[in-house]
Amino acid sequence: MHPGDSSSPVLEMNKKPRDINLAPSDSLWTTHRDGAVKLRMEETGPGSVTPITAVQLFQDIVQSWGPLPALVVKRDGVWEFTSYLQYYDLCRAAAKSFLKLGLERFHSVGILGFNSPEWFIANIGAIMAGGFAVGMYTTSSAEACLHVATDSDVNILVVEDHQQLLKILQVEDHLPHLKAIVQYNNDLQTRRPGLYTWKEFMQLGSDIPDSNLDDITNTLKSNQCCTVIYTSGTTGPPKGVMLSHDNITWVAKAFKDHTGLQEHLVGLSYLPLSHVGGMFCDIWFPMCFGGTTYFANPDALKGSLVHSLKEVRPIMFPGVPRVWEKIQETLEAMNSKRSASNPSENPLIHTLVLKKIRAELGLDRCDWCYSIGAPIRKDTKEYFMGLNIPLMEVYGMSESTGPHIAGVQNAYNIHSCGKMVSGCKTRIHMPDKDGTGELCFWGRNVFMGYLNMEEKTAEALDGEGWLHTGDLGKLDQDGFVYVTGRIKELVITSGGENIPPVLIEDTVKKELPIISNAMLVGDYRKFLSMLLTLKCIVDVNSLEPKDDLTPDVIEFFQQVGSNATRVSEVVNSRDPAIYDAIQKGIDRVNQKATSNAQKIQKWTILSKDFWIGGGELGPTIKMKRPFIMTKYQKEIDELYMA
Repeated sequence: MHPGDSSSPVLEMNKKPRDINLAPSDSLWTTHRDGAVKLRMEETGPGSVTPITAVQLFQDIVQSWGPLPALVVKRDGVWEFTSYLQYYDLCRAAAKSFLKLGLERFHSVGILGFNSPEWFIANIGAIMAGGFAVGMYTTSSAEACLHVATDSDVNILVVEDHQQLLKILQVEDHLPHLKAIVQYNNDLQTRRPGLYTWKEFMQLGSDIPDSNLDDITNTLKSNQCCTVIYTSGTTGPPKGVMLSHDNITWVAKAFKDHTGLQEHLVGLSYLPLSHVGGMFCDIWFPMCFGGTTYFANPDALKGSLVHSLKEVRPIMFPGVPRVWEKIQETLEAMNSKRSASNPSENPLIHTLVLKKIRAELGLDRCDWCYSIGAPIRKDTKEYFMGLNIPLMEVYGMSESTGPHIAGVQNAYNIHSCGKMVSGCKTRIHMPDKDGTGELCFWGRNVFMGYLNMEEKTAEALDGEGWLHTGDLGKLDQDGFVYVTGRIKELVITSGGENIPPVLIEDTVKKELPIISNAMLVGDYRKFLSMLLTLKCIVDVNSLEPKDDLTPDVIEFFQQVGSNATRVSEVVNSRDPAIYDAIQKGIDRVNQKATSNAQKIQKWTILSKDFWIGGGELGPTIKMKRPFIMTKYQKEIDELYMA
């Protein structure tokens, strides 16, 4: 069967030439869920392509590659394949069921669960039905879910299992627009009106005519809201980032052109779909290729990810820096670094060793390895470069629909996060004498605005429509972009020194591999101090760090003359051997400081490592600095006592 063979009346309809279908608007931003924006169209080039909706993007790929596998999930040990045509039909069925349950135009469907075909289908079904989906992190509390659901006027909630259902049941009385809850693992332990299994849900709208749904999808506008991504809340309450249909469809195609990817894409879905990176890489980007998305096990980040990688062997694999660091730690524990970084005199043997390592990781056919979500340490990039695995960074944010700047194979620069995606523009706001200033974005990837937050939207978008990232960076003459720090993360000492903390924190972790997290403090203080946490064993179910130290930390302590095996032993006794070893590491860091003001004068070891459940880390494992400052105020004050 030829990929283009399809008898679907909807697809036949879409073979006709399309008109540009936009809602009227003269403003580049809006904060209303039913609002529209003026697109940042260009006269020529990538910014001039005809805008389409997300549904039209889907229809195009079904028309071209309908029989190809779109989604692959393992159930009871067997891989189940769903073609693009089946995927499309399932999304339409879900859309009809949402309509049956009373989903209103521009109201939301909240999704709370791990990555699965049901997550994808609910997301796109909500869009087809004239609403939009909002993802919620599985690690979120009931109160955090309430904030997202309330802010987005949720009509229907789709949850994974009983554990996630319980969160919603705690707060449902505070959700006046909620009409139904759907649980998609079908192990429903509670029966009551308005609560459905996935199977029941998918049959609810079977009596709604196709024409009714078509009437809705045909009125979708490219410059209106398609989805809302909530920020991780590291600098305050989560904000709802409204992304238009054009944001999503334009970026997906622009990133395809940027990467030069031509082959059929195979990916592995494991990053949270409530984050712009997971949503973009897993749901929308593959639609430009007829790509296949496999689903990892729910315990991927607890240890099974490498097993899934070896089974799937993806062609593109994105990971947040912590994922790459964990892979590096695993390889180092296996002593792979020594065999790879000291090439044999026989180049053939060295090449075979590297190929074996890549195969053991499941990355033997992966030419597009990306680090996303946060800055990655240079030594981690260097480590993987030694394995012939160049880690290309993707730099962007929810407000830029993900990628604005990304590395490319034919122009790789290990010091830079890459070049601008075709059609995107970057300017440096208020550059200093070295050309460093705030990075600002322009392009059809720039978001519509924050839902219900006019003041915050005006802070993010200036009068000309440029998106202010809050990040410090610079451009070189070859078009490479360098991110040097974050404005809001700058530590400003009482002497007026502006100090970007990330570089110092990363240097500490490089000098002292026993350190899990390091946070620089010193705002309006006379000198810099640092909060340190030690690497420890993590509970495989809750991901909560235990008191037990990891084997490599215990081995390090034994080498310096200590028998400590727990964090509490180290902290309570202030073990002289350990504290002396750490101080020597800090001294080495201080030797690299550019001035006395950038030297760490004091430090302390905290009694527990940072984690999401403790509030110190956001869902993407970024440190929530304001929260940490408040939580450990006592420990910080003690560092500054005379």
